[in-house]
Amino acid sequence: MNSLQQAFILFFLPAVFLTLPVSAADSAAGEQKANSCAGCHGQKGSSTNAQWPNLAAQQSTYLVNQLKAFKAGDRINPMMQSMAANLANDDINNLAAYFSSLAPVKAGGNPALAKTGESKAAMCLGCHGATAGGNGQFPRLAGQHPDYLEQQLKAFKDGSRKSGPMQAIIANMPETDFKALAAYFGSL
Repeated sequence: MNSLQQAFILFFLPAVFLTLPVSAADSAAGEQKANSCAGCHGQKGSSTNAQWPNLAAQQSTYLVNQLKAFKAGDRINPMMQSMAANLANDDINNLAAYFSSLAPVKAGGNPALAKTGESKAAMCLGCHGATAGGNGQFPRLAGQHPDYLEQQLKAFKDGSRKSGPMQAIIANMPETDFKALAAYFGSL
């Protein structure tokens, strides 16, 4: 065994094991906990009301981050803050594992607006993934309710929803583009 192999075994291999999670998220436990989410977010994370987002196939990391932000009061929504207040970290991880494991849904969108939005979407795909399916901490936009997406863009623009990168990106974007982008992502 050469010195490079010895160094790997002595230093790097143990470091890899130390970074592994102690317990994996349990999507079955998340499914049981998700019953309390169904009233707004629908069965299997498919919301029938554009006021609330679809959670099906949403990025697990994004869901964990958002639930923790609601719980800590860093993201303001009285209903979600109340729902997240009593969630343990395992509950949050399990819910995220469950919702991220579900099949994606498609909310639809105005076809003419979607076509216009498609030409403007490139700036979003760098973070949200080539197919708008999300990317770790960046949420899935594909299949989301257009009205919900439009409201979130407005909230980022007016500062009522905080995210430095999003606020910087849309600071100079005309609100007329919000509807087109939202229709496009809803149609995916």
